[in-house]
Amino acid sequence: MRQERRSPNMLLSVIVPAYNEVATVEFALRRIRQVPLRLEIIAVNDASTDGTREILDGLAETGLVDRVIHHAQNRGKGAAIRTGIAVATGDAIVVQDADLEYDPADLPALLLPIRARQADAVYGSRFQGGPHRVLYFWHFVGNRVLTLLSNMFTNLNLTDLETCYKLVRADLMKKLPLSSNRFGFEVEITARLAQASARIWEIPISYSGRTYAEGKKITWRDGLAALFHILRYNLFVPRTK
Repeated sequence: MRQERRSPNMLLSVIVPAYNEVATVEFALRRIRQVPLRLEIIAVNDASTDGTREILDGLAETGLVDRVIHHAQNRGKGAAIRTGIAVATGDAIVVQDADLEYDPADLPALLLPIRARQADAVYGSRFQGGPHRVLYFWHFVGNRVLTLLSNMFTNLNLTDLETCYKLVRADLMKKLPLSSNRFGFEVEITARLAQASARIWEIPISYSGRTYAEGKKITWRDGLAALFHILRYNLFVPRTK
């Protein structure tokens, strides 16, 4: 049997966009650092006003975070991610929300198909059997509808378009013509990966969603905007870098 070629010493750049996450950001970053991988942790503070900035600067001084970048004005999650992508030096890149809805312990499994050179991007799916907190029915329905519509345009069979965990080869990620500033990033990166004919895998992950009382920021308005983004990013294809 032919043995797979692997890249065991890959450096994974973890981009942590943060906006007013003072309650969870430090714990999230410490959880990421415990992951048994070679990591580069890049925190992007999107003009927080609650003390997140000071926490990140303090963690950078201790070496827990490799790089902290501050936006002078709030520009949105997508803009923060693009800032992180621009400075990342790893072999692969993934986004980790600062709110601990996603478990960093899942990252080694997500990296495996890329290490084995079987995939260019790996999505962590919340709907393939992993443990998850039971929350909002209409969020579930909305994600299913958006995933279906996106799949119709991209001809992919994804189960979770809106997952935060999209682990992508860095050389490919840096070439994608990304422009979204807010939550349209999830739709845009999927469209751009499909247009680049990327090999995409899905891996089941755990998910501990939070309520609005606990700080969840995405709303029904972002869901409506995602419908527009699906049309926009799939019908209008810019030139790649």
